[in-house]
Amino acid sequence: LIFLRHHIDDGLKYEYLTVKNPLELWQNLNDRFEYLKVVVLPKALNDWSQLRFQDFKTVSEYNSTLFKIVSQLKMCGEVITDDMLLEKTYRTFHASNVLLQQQYRLHEFKKYRELIGSLLIAEQNNELLLQDHESRPTSLAHLPEVNAT
Repeated sequence: LIFLRHHIDDGLKYEYLTVKNPLELWQNLNDRFEYLKVVVLPKALNDWSQLRFQDFKTVSEYNSTLFKIVSQLKMCGEVITDDMLLEKTYRTFHASNVLLQQQYRLHEFKKYRELIGSLLIAEQNNELLLQDHESRPTSLAHLPEVNAT
């Protein structure tokens, strides 16, 4: 009861302050918010169907949005497996990255977190290479030694 009261909104705390039985409090809250599943599920399913890896600039942005949608779907009783997450990510790579997508499929990742970890490392390495190239493009001559003069 203390745990439930600690984690609910202040407005709800005052409304249910007189309820002493934890089961009764849980049932009251469930009755009050059960309709949310009917409201949230269609939007979450639509968001899931529209989600594409290629629409995000970073892997972290995609991952964050994906898990927000997955949390909503799970709250509504939908089952989302690692295989579904992997397939969603593979199928929504940009068309110009078909070869890259096939290479990631060949790794045969079993867990979604393994794929995302690999994508994050690749993204970080690409950023480092781009920063290095921008600081000194390949067409420039070697930098002079500091003590050459």
